[in-house]
Amino acid sequence: MEKRLITTAAIFGLLAVVLGAFAAHGLQKFLEPIQIDSFKTGVRYQFYHAFLILFLANSKLISEKSKQYIFWFVLIGVILFSGSIYVLNIDFFVFGFDIPVVPILTPIGGVLLIIAWALLIFNAFKIKKS
Repeated sequence: MEKRLITTAAIFGLLAVVLGAFAAHGLQKFLEPIQIDSFKTGVRYQFYHAFLILFLANSKLISEKSKQYIFWFVLIGVILFSGSIYVLNIDFFVFGFDIPVVPILTPIGGVLLIIAWALLIFNAFKIKKS
């Protein structure tokens, strides 16, 4: 499980750096400032959750089963939340039209991320004092 967690965190981190640079240097000619800010929000949340996954990989206080649940909520949540924000801001630029289903995915991804954090809190309460 640790290998999967570290690999996913590294991929999220790498892509966040690449997409952040792309937003800062490659999209300014094509998107409005508000769209770039929105794109950067997706990058920021992706980074936050890369760190959460790294924490999970290194935590001995959380059960493997709980790590798996949190991992899947974070993975799918980031893909839906950040991914939909990326697509929402560049879909017209890339495809020439807006993809209508994309805005629906952002709040679904956000809810999954909230569930992941709630599971972490729940697991923190289960930790015995030593």
